[in-house]
Amino acid sequence: MSKLLTIKTLGELKKTGYRSRSVKDELRENLIAQLQKHEGGFEGIVGYEDTVIPDLQTAILSRHNILLLGLRGQAKTRIARLLVNLLDEYVPYIEGSELYDDPLAPISWYGHNQIEIHGDNTPIAWMHRNERYTEKLATPDVTVADLIGDVDPIKAATLKLTYSDERVLHFGLIPRAHRGIFVINELPDLQARIQVSLFNILQEKDIQIRGFKLRLPLDIQFVFTANPEDYTNRGSIVTPLKDRIESQILTHYPRSVEISRKITQQEASLTSQQRETVEADGLVKDLVEQIAFEARNSEYIDKKSGVSARLTISAYENLISNAERRMIINGEKSTFVRISDFLGVIPAITGKIELVYEGELEGPAKVANILVGKAIKSLMLQYFPDPEKAKKSKKGNPYAAVIAWFSDANNLSLIDGLPFQEYKKALNSVTGLKDLVKAFHPQLSENQQLLLMEFILHGLSEFSQLNKGFLDNGFAFSDMFDSLFNLQPDDDDELDLDNDRY
Repeated sequence: MSKLLTIKTLGELKKTGYRSRSVKDELRENLIAQLQKHEGGFEGIVGYEDTVIPDLQTAILSRHNILLLGLRGQAKTRIARLLVNLLDEYVPYIEGSELYDDPLAPISWYGHNQIEIHGDNTPIAWMHRNERYTEKLATPDVTVADLIGDVDPIKAATLKLTYSDERVLHFGLIPRAHRGIFVINELPDLQARIQVSLFNILQEKDIQIRGFKLRLPLDIQFVFTANPEDYTNRGSIVTPLKDRIESQILTHYPRSVEISRKITQQEASLTSQQRETVEADGLVKDLVEQIAFEARNSEYIDKKSGVSARLTISAYENLISNAERRMIINGEKSTFVRISDFLGVIPAITGKIELVYEGELEGPAKVANILVGKAIKSLMLQYFPDPEKAKKSKKGNPYAAVIAWFSDANNLSLIDGLPFQEYKKALNSVTGLKDLVKAFHPQLSENQQLLLMEFILHGLSEFSQLNKGFLDNGFAFSDMFDSLFNLQPDDDDELDLDNDRY
């Protein structure tokens, strides 16, 4: 390749035996080479190994234009951008050409004219594959001129040309993406009349600008992304356009907590200082992912909208930062994420969920707290026995000592900013809590032990064994039955989440 880059004229290029390929053939042949070597090719895409990626590779082998259809936060745009890696590292073009004409197969007036004048001495340049990617976000204000092109009166006046001359045209994004990959994100948001302008390009490979009888055999790999039509109320993909897009590939959310966790850990933007000073146990990492799984099945959240993978990424970043903030305020050198730090993930959840009517009545912050609670309840069963079954077990209830401590009119408040020693002292004051953790998880560090001790309290409250009250900056645990007897006549039977800091 380094030798090729020294070639500066068309004649030198011909002597090398260089062969022109269409962009679809280029993608196809490079993919075949990649598959034969058993290489990955889509680095950073996790959870699609057996579903989306095989469909994508099949479409490329078929030399199809592609529509990636799926809910938000399903890596559609990232997949499109990674297709660039299947292009040749460098390709030659006629120097100065705004359409990056292939020296062996020019399509523009400029390209033909250069070869006619200079012949084999036509100067050529080299374009890196990263320059062969064009992306456009579809918005209602996009025009045909933006995508296809229009007549440029200033160019006509400057060059003293009539409007019937091809040289007065100003080409849009699509012609300028010749010999590359062109991506339109959120295709349904494009007005129907603009979508119609794509028909000829996809089918006949030519463009129509004003009254020009212009046929440019554009060589472009099109990739479109879209949300399902029933979600984007702003519009839909017109049927004839969808018919011209040969392969429609459905994306999906991670199908397991393990895959979701891998994505979050890969994408979360943490500083080296945060990674060194804030310890995050596997339990809290799984809790973050479980929140998203609970949200996707929640009666309060619009399933058509989806719950983006960005929710867990932002939530995890907030979780680490909340623990870091406490560490800095308390003058500690290191810390670990506590369950009470999940108060800090609420802002990361509320902006990323679309609520249905019932959810709007509850409010986004309350729904977010409910999701955190359900995630704790789900994971409680993975770490400890089911509190409801344990209560009825003839072998004895392992939670009895903890519940009895609260039954003796004891309360426990866990404030968000508690220094380590005070946090440790508070948890150790609960009779039977430490022994319970040791009984089921004997080989733990002190930090992990304290985390699970707090986790048990939150878990028991989710199973209605303890009462959890929301403070401005933390939680207060008390006896369940005592709190029920002390209810005021107008108190709601539901858990009152209205007193939290959100």
